[in-house]
Amino acid sequence: MYIELRFFASVREALGLAQERVELPDDVRTVGAVRDYLIARGGAWAETLAHGRALRMAFNHVMCAPETAIVEGGEVAFFPPVTGG
Repeated sequence: MYIELRFFASVREALGLAQERVELPDDVRTVGAVRDYLIARGGAWAETLAHGRALRMAFNHVMCAPETAIVEGGEVAFFPPVTGG
């Protein structure tokens, strides 16, 4: 399955990448599994997307939980929590 990835703000800066199209293994079927798949790349990926870090995720422009199912051609986005003042 192919999906689009989008990275915003400090996540984009840390990875040096704003977007990417990836082909996922058959066992990657949720937003959380996409995160794990990217963490397994190691280096900046593992550090930036680590489970202990505050990180928001969205699927097809809707904020979501790690258990959210993904579909072919969908978009998964990662970004830091936003604060205002």
